[in-house]
Amino acid sequence: MSFRRPDPLHPLILDDVRGAQKMLSGVARVTAMEGSRHLSSLVGAPVHLKCENLQRTGSFKLRGAYVRISGLRPEQRAAGVVAASAGNHAQGVALASTLLGVRSTVFMPLGAPLPKVAATREYGAEVRLHGHVVDETLEAAEEYAARTGAVFIHPFDHPDIIAGQGTVGLEILEQCPEVRTIVVGVGGGGLAAGIGLAVKSVRPDVRIVGVQAEGAAAYPPSLAAGHPVAVESPATMADGIRVGRPGDVPFALVREFVDEVRTVSEDALSTALLLCLERAKLVVEPAGASPVAALLSDPEAFRGPVVAVLSGGNVDPLLMQRVLRHGMAAGGRYLSLRLRVTDRPGALATLLAVLTVVDANVLDVSHVRTDPRLGLTEAEVELHLETKGPDHCEEVRAALRDAGYAVTG
Repeated sequence: MSFRRPDPLHPLILDDVRGAQKMLSGVARVTAMEGSRHLSSLVGAPVHLKCENLQRTGSFKLRGAYVRISGLRPEQRAAGVVAASAGNHAQGVALASTLLGVRSTVFMPLGAPLPKVAATREYGAEVRLHGHVVDETLEAAEEYAARTGAVFIHPFDHPDIIAGQGTVGLEILEQCPEVRTIVVGVGGGGLAAGIGLAVKSVRPDVRIVGVQAEGAAAYPPSLAAGHPVAVESPATMADGIRVGRPGDVPFALVREFVDEVRTVSEDALSTALLLCLERAKLVVEPAGASPVAALLSDPEAFRGPVVAVLSGGNVDPLLMQRVLRHGMAAGGRYLSLRLRVTDRPGALATLLAVLTVVDANVLDVSHVRTDPRLGLTEAEVELHLETKGPDHCEEVRAALRDAGYAVTG
């Protein structure tokens, strides 16, 4: 299959995405669209979740990878493909290659989560661990491609990849024809570009809102400058959208078809992940939860019906544990305190009795007596508490103050 590309500045048209949809029939799942009563009540209009976290390999990446590899010439297929990724793209390329009978090599960082490395191998790729950051891994993959003739499969900066990701937009229009706003996470921009092209070509009235993490937000300055701008040292828990520079191909499409790019905090990301798990019973990685984070941060800014794209669910269990704890703290359900007590027998028991009265669950206690900052008769206690929300946190602080404790944390 060959796609028509009439203009290098606008390398895709709707027919390309429709062609990709036919190609993916029987390969990629038409993922579920789930309603969210909690988010709907906040926004004041219906909110639906497009569950790409339930896609094969756990994210939307299979779509673009399959379309890209399907378009290779026979001699290119014979040379094999190579990719660099810390997770989702790696698994998408691995499975797509296996389904198409193409040999795949995937370079992953040395610190990549073990479950993602194991899954990539199980999908059929040869995994090579190289580098401590993705840039080093990418350099190794490109060197391998130059040396062996293998075709490098970019995670977002190629028209075929974008056409495949755009099939998510066509499914949204079929599943929720009354949609008014689509919210989607943005890293390099492939998914947002594809959805924007597909949806706006059919329904130009639908508003497309991209979401980036504050610490890895390359699109706002790039859009302001009119060309891709690199952000140095992007930092966020949402590794799926931790990209330092927009891709050239998706940037042109995002600039044309995405109405707005918002940023969200790490607190909002962790709170959103926790909400997806508790309220929707969906395991979502931080990048996949970014559209929900945007809705939680400013619910009145979105005209409904709204579709939030949960782009992936491949979250390392250790990261999940940390993020959930962070989300509980951001949601006022986890409270850390430092305070000083008199260093005498029974002082800690007296403190804990105060917490019992206000029904705060003590998760951890650290009792320090030897810090030079302390007086001879003082001890410092650090408490980690499980609480019931922001109001309960204030109740706990007030109870401690009323009991004569000076709370310093």
